[in-house]
Amino acid sequence: MINQDTICAIATAQGGAIGTIRVSGVNAIEITDRIFVSQSGKKLIERRPYSVAFGQILSDKKEVIDETLVSVFHAPHSYTGENSTEIMCHGSSYILQQVMQLLIKNGCRSALPGEYTQRAFLNGKMDLSQAEAVADLIASSNASAHRLAMNQMRGGFSKELAELRNMLLNFTSMIELELDFSEEDIEFVDRKELCRLADQIEIFIFRLVNSFSVGNAIKNGIPVAIIGETNAGKSTLLNLLVNEERAIVSDIHGTTRDVIEDTINIQGVTFRFIDTAGIRETTDTVEALGIERTFQKLDQASIVLWMIDCTTAQTQYETFSKKIMPRCEGKKLIQLFNKVDLITSEQQKKLSVLVGNAIHLFVSAKQRENISQLENLLVKTAALPQINQSDVIVTNVRHYEALVRVLEAIHRVQAGLKNSLPSDLLSQDIRECIFYLSDIVGEVTTEDILGNIFKNFCIGK
Repeated sequence: MINQDTICAIATAQGGAIGTIRVSGVNAIEITDRIFVSQSGKKLIERRPYSVAFGQILSDKKEVIDETLVSVFHAPHSYTGENSTEIMCHGSSYILQQVMQLLIKNGCRSALPGEYTQRAFLNGKMDLSQAEAVADLIASSNASAHRLAMNQMRGGFSKELAELRNMLLNFTSMIELELDFSEEDIEFVDRKELCRLADQIEIFIFRLVNSFSVGNAIKNGIPVAIIGETNAGKSTLLNLLVNEERAIVSDIHGTTRDVIEDTINIQGVTFRFIDTAGIRETTDTVEALGIERTFQKLDQASIVLWMIDCTTAQTQYETFSKKIMPRCEGKKLIQLFNKVDLITSEQQKKLSVLVGNAIHLFVSAKQRENISQLENLLVKTAALPQINQSDVIVTNVRHYEALVRVLEAIHRVQAGLKNSLPSDLLSQDIRECIFYLSDIVGEVTTEDILGNIFKNFCIGK
């Protein structure tokens, strides 16, 4: 699977003062030498590894393209585990493209998305979970997501999996020792000891699986559905929260007919707000489809903001509470009374009595009243734990699915021990646990799965 081509790619975003081109492969240093002349006249291939040379990039006609710095790395002590160079030019897109063309003419090819990290994985510089953490680190949009990605990239998750794998290997070795002497009817291990070890493994896996709900919220944002009757102010609130005109605001009922989503970071927590079509009885086919999607998004949300127009609150509450409340069971519901600037303090008190102990807040999206209190309430309601770089929390769906399969297999082992199943059947389920754990770090991963993982990386990484 390891490709012997020498690859190159621009590794920095456009618009900066400096642009970097990465070259990696068996002939990386020799190819760079063909287009680079150092000020000292010394070839890169003759220089000490991990040194930086100053010089010029020359075209085929020996014209100066740019003055650059070139870093040299020798295999296996580089990011990819291969010979590598990094060419630091000025950030002009013209200059960078000219250097890329020169490298390709001299034997390189353009790198595929994620190919550098894929080579690092294939060359044993990192396992697959660490490689995936590279993409998570680049995409991290808040402090918690950054900490989790850094921990995973440094091998924190891999160490947890290695410990779990050792426990499983210990278990299966004891089981298979019995299989070797099955004809002598010798029992080497007390079944109670195996039950204790299986329970210990189950607790370990369950903790990792259970952490995914927090990890997914940190990585992708906590889904918050904004629901309510037409013209309750849902779109106005969304625009206010994201500080952008994302949704059309109009006095005409049924303006929002589809789902509009956007993310925002509030006090270090990422929320994914979902503005939905207003709930009402309608004969309009398109609007009806939008309302159907409203309830679908309500079901998917962790937090529900039920937007209620203060001026018609009693009617809205009586009409829609039976539709909305049952679907909010198990979710965090905030009843948001909008347009508070249009009612008296006495009317506000009556509405507070109406909702009782339910979490509620009076706001005016149009007048920006109590919006900071809403943001504080959202953070409090999310109740995400403080994350340290040492915490191991599952954030990757692929890892989660594999761990769920491990958990299912260990549950079969526990049931088998309880029902005194033969050792060969227990051994099969334990081996299945080990297989799925190995899949997470890439020991048994197929080429198709690798291609799917790395195609989502950015080019140059």
